Amino acid sequence: MTTTAQQSGRVQRVVIAGGGTAGWMTAAAFGKLLGKQLDITLVESDQIGTIGVGEATIPTLHLFHDVLGLTEADVMKATNATFKLGIKFENWRQKDQDYIHSFGYLGQDHWAAGFQHFWLKGQQLGFASQIGDYCKEHIACEAQRFAVSPNQDRNHALHLDATAYAKFLREFSEKHGVKRVEGKIRAVDCFSDGDIAALQMESGDVIEGDLFIDCTGFRGLLIEETLHAGYHDWSHWLPCDRALAVQTSSVESPIPYTRSIAHGAGWQWRIPLQTRVGNGLVYSSRFCSDDEARSTLLGNIEGETQTEPRAIKFRTGTRRKHWHRNCVAVGLSSGFIEPLESTSIHLIQRSVLRLLQLFPYDGIESAVRDEFNEQSLMEMHNILDFIVLHYHVTERDDTPFWRHCKNMQIPDSLQHRLDMFLQSGRVYKHGAELFGEASWLQVMIGQGLLPQHYHPAVDVMSNDELQRFLENIKTSFTKQVAAWPKHEEFLQHYCPAKRAAMA
Repeated sequence: MTTTAQQSGRVQRVVIAGGGTAGWMTAAAFGKLLGKQLDITLVESDQIGTIGVGEATIPTLHLFHDVLGLTEADVMKATNATFKLGIKFENWRQKDQDYIHSFGYLGQDHWAAGFQHFWLKGQQLGFASQIGDYCKEHIACEAQRFAVSPNQDRNHALHLDATAYAKFLREFSEKHGVKRVEGKIRAVDCFSDGDIAALQMESGDVIEGDLFIDCTGFRGLLIEETLHAGYHDWSHWLPCDRALAVQTSSVESPIPYTRSIAHGAGWQWRIPLQTRVGNGLVYSSRFCSDDEARSTLLGNIEGETQTEPRAIKFRTGTRRKHWHRNCVAVGLSSGFIEPLESTSIHLIQRSVLRLLQLFPYDGIESAVRDEFNEQSLMEMHNILDFIVLHYHVTERDDTPFWRHCKNMQIPDSLQHRLDMFLQSGRVYKHGAELFGEASWLQVMIGQGLLPQHYHPAVDVMSNDELQRFLENIKTSFTKQVAAWPKHEEFLQHYCPAKRAAMA
């Protein structure tokens, strides 16, 4: 149905279509920051399930909680959470080899050269150990230790129950004036100019709005099925298109990192919560059947299964326009990059905060909408490059899947980064992109890529001075981490209510 009624111009009514993590993160931020200025309604149905398997986050989530005024302890108690200091990549470079991408900083930089140049010369001379030995968070991952203090860098994230997180944020949102409407959307009404006018509910209710936020998941009910925003398909760079997810009981103390375990046609995640473990297998249907995937996943888990394996189909890529007409896509409706580096919740957060910064109080202007789209697409492309890096820079050629990844064409922007690092050892973070130099270094080196040369500024130090420099950093970080409690012990102290409930 199309209506000829026109909008007044000023945005006063915001309608969020869909709940889950994306919907309730959006509602929480809008309710907290604009709840007194806007009429905010979220529409969801208890009959429609959410994906809800992405339980690992990255440190940027602290910023979102700061905006909402939420304490980390409260979030953790509500979401069965544990701490996360990085991701351990197993079998990615080669079978039976692993490395950790930790969230911390590497060593100590020189004004002319990054720490990797000092480390590289130390490697060539035979007295530098693995790159992670010069990062506190990496050392803590291996020692399974963790602590927080008032003045520390918050170089940690959370493993959390995404369903519980959405419920927690729903309660928060409703306290800040967000209205929830239960039910399924039957149809979407549009103005004659193409903008969305209202959502027709199966109950017969009509939910009118000025700005609509699409949190309907892969379907993209508003942004794609109604407004046809278009889609950039990235499956030629990221061939995985299926996932299976299952929850298991815990059989050991939760570790402070996510495990990413490469298999013959994809990879498996293992995410420890306080009372259970989230498991899943991401795979390519071109190289692995659904039955083979199920067998692989169930054959590589620990503990008793608490759920039946849940099948998820996806197509990696991004909407051509994240904001089209008077609709903004947030979460899976805006696109999907597989959860290898736990970026899904981050992308929700970034879309929400970006929209708040560019909010069209007096009406939607094309320049503002274009800026939102440009920033969104740039962020998606930067993350795409980082994810493709894991697949392409590998020594594995033992299966058709890995041979395909090793030999496939990659984005020009990624090829430039790899060439620059290989030829000169240089790594740069461009503007506001998510992953910094330490992240790129740990993954490139972990996957087996080493520069041909180090920066000549390193030669300012004698070999003895360089050896002492590297050893002092390693010794200092190791001593600091040794003073931290075990991760499990810290959780018992930090979340006593949750831990007591488990006893």
